[in-house]
Formats: sequence, C-alpha cells, structure tokens
Amino acid sequence: MRHRISSPLPSGMSRRHFVKHMAGASAMLGSSLAMGHSLRVHADELKKNRKSAILLWMSGGPSTIDIWDLKPGAATGGPFQPISTSGDLQICEHLPMMAKQMHHMAVIRSMSTREADHNRGRYYMHTGYVPNPNIEHPGYGSVVAHELADQRPDLAIPPFVSVGGASAGPGFLGMAWAPFNVSSNGRIRNLEMDLENTRLMQRVAALNLMETSFIRETRGSVAADHQNVLKKTLEVLTSEQMAAFKVETEPEEVKERYGTNGFGQGCLLARRLVEAGVPFVEVDLGGWDNHANVHTILADQKLPQMDRAMSALVEDLEQRGLLEDTAIIWMGEFGRTPRINQDAGRDHWARSWSAVVGGAGINGGIAVGATSADGTAVETEPFSSEDLMASICHALGISLETTYTSKNDRPMKIAGGGKIINELFA
Repeated sequence: MRHRISSPLPSGMSRRHFVKHMAGASAMLGSSLAMGHSLRVHADELKKNRKSAILLWMSGGPSTIDIWDLKPGAATGGPFQPISTSGDLQICEHLPMMAKQMHHMAVIRSMSTREADHNRGRYYMHTGYVPNPNIEHPGYGSVVAHELADQRPDLAIPPFVSVGGASAGPGFLGMAWAPFNVSSNGRIRNLEMDLENTRLMQRVAALNLMETSFIRETRGSVAADHQNVLKKTLEVLTSEQMAAFKVETEPEEVKERYGTNGFGQGCLLARRLVEAGVPFVEVDLGGWDNHANVHTILADQKLPQMDRAMSALVEDLEQRGLLEDTAIIWMGEFGRTPRINQDAGRDHWARSWSAVVGGAGINGGIAVGATSADGTAVETEPFSSEDLMASICHALGISLETTYTSKNDRPMKIAGGGKIINELFA
C-alpha cells in the first residue's frame, strides 16, 4: 500500500522539499546503499578474485580506420601510416606511447553493429540491447557493479563511478546501481559544503531529531528511508576511501605522465578508484564526431591526448599488479565511414569498425578479425555489442547464464545473450 503524506513537516519543512531532498540524496548515494546486501554463498572465493573494469568511452564515434585498422594505399585510407607495436599488430603513427603497450591489448577489428545514430548507438554499445520503448536495460557499469559488489563487502564508496560525463543508467536494476558522477579531477558536484565539521554535525543532529520525531508519528516509511539515506551519506562522506577521489595528491610526475587535461586526470582517477576497490569506472573522452577535418583533429588533438592517458593507464595498472584483474575497454558508439566526404571528414559507420580490450586475462598483442582492403566490410566473423559485452563479463568471472527479470517480468539474459570472442582467451 502506498502511503500519502499531506501535512507539513516540523519546522516548516514542506512535503515537497522533504521528498525532493530525499530523492536528491538517494540519487547521489544510492549506490552506497547497495553495500548492505548479503554476501553470496561463494563469498570467500569472490574475495580472492576482485575483478574490476574501466571503460574508456569515446563519445561521438571515433574513426577507427585511422586509429586501429589503417588502410595505407587505399583511396579510403587517409594520410596516416601504421607503425609496429610491442604486439603482433600495427596501429596509427600518432599513438607512439600506446604502441609500446599493445602487448597488453587486443584490437577487435571485425566489430559490425547495427546502430549508426548517436543516441541509439550509445545505448546499444553500453547495454548489449537495441533501444526498446517498453524497457530500459542496465548499462555495463550497473551490470558489473551489481555482479561484483559482493567481492567488496567493505567498500564504502559507490561501486560504479562515471568520470567526466554521464554514463548509461541502471535500467531495471534500480537506482542502487546508478553511476556516481564526478568530474575528472575527482570533485563531486553538490557535495562541497563550506562548513566546519562541528557546524555540519550540529545541522545533521538537528535534522535527525526532526526526522526521528516525524517517524514516531507513524506517517509512513518515507521519513525512515530518508533518515537511512542521510546515515549512509555521512558514512560515505566520512569514509577514508573518499581519499581515492583526491587526484591532486598524486606526485606531479604521475599527473604529467597521464596528461594534465581532463581525460588524462580522469584515467588517473580511474586507476585510483580501481585500486580502492571500485568494480567499474567509466571515463569519457568526447569530440569524435568528426564530419569535417577528421585527420587534422585526430593528429593535433584527439590522438595525442588519448595516447598519453591510455598508455599511462595500461602501464600504471601493470606496474601495480592490477592489470591482471582489471579489464580495459576502449570503444565509441560506432566507427566512421571509409569514404572521406567533401569536408575532409568521415560520417557515421557501424558496419565495420574496431574496439580495443585488454587486461583481466584477455590475450594481448593481437588483432582479432579483419576488414576488407578498403575497410568497407568485415571479411571474418563479425562481432556485435552483445559479443563484446559477453567477453568482458567472461573476463571478469561473471556467468553468462545470469538472467535478470525486468520490471515487466521479462527474463533478460546478461550481455544480451552474446557469445564469447574466443580469440581473446584461447
């Protein structure tokens, strides 16, 4: 039965303000509430296997024919030349630092998907499902956090953090698994209070007193829920694990290695969060929707920025012994046309493009699949968003037999029922 609250709250706090306050706090820290759920039967095993994932999201649709699958000499190839790497593959000349780390990474060159619209492609690549007006599917971060959170019973900070941009939502898994959004420097919006601890505690005590009084009037569960959210909020804010967000405490040479731009510091924050036990971190780098001057933008802006940050992340995770348990995924919503348009740009293209993965037991130094000489078609077995997501789940030890029940009681198989890309693990 749904309870209604019609009277004003004590001290003039209106019902609207109360519910708004509760909703805001719940959205901000809903992820932390999920930490209280019970451990599964194999909890001891899970504690030994603390997997994590970092998604490097290239918003806008990167031109992978110019980055990971070059076509030198072809009319569609563009001006960039391939260079050798530490693995058994070649990549773009504007990625010299990543070239030294490619023995850790695999390029899936035979991605062939079906959504070439930004919003639909973003949804599909994040969830493994095409958009459906009747259901909202959970994204990578929510799924991984939901499945791996029990490996971290002592985690006080949220299990899914989105850095520098909004990620896909939790869908039918619920707000407990929503992304916790922060800026690339670790600052958390709406949490910067210019109050001394004593004054803050006084205000919290006063609010707690009002809410306790309200609860005693037996006006429903809303006040008790809100009081619990407040308690969890304080636990998060006062947790020592919040130090993971303080990127500024890193040595200057480390910050410089990653790059002092937003994406570089976001990747550094991702390493810190994984090190602190966060199961899933997404770092956003936008600006890939290059319908004009694509090669100038890539050479002068996007690739140098990406090269420095991504190579630093891979190298840092490996040196700290974290890469063997941390999956890295690099992808956008689709690729770009092999044909170069009249504005010296490339347009949307989902038929044949590349994604990059590594860590967590994934075979590095290889290219999986192949496209035609001009890049217009996949010539080997094509792989979908579902297959990519299934492979990442497999790398993280998440069973592909996992099935959820949506809010309309439909069974939904994890990763859209995709298949494992065997070359990544053989």
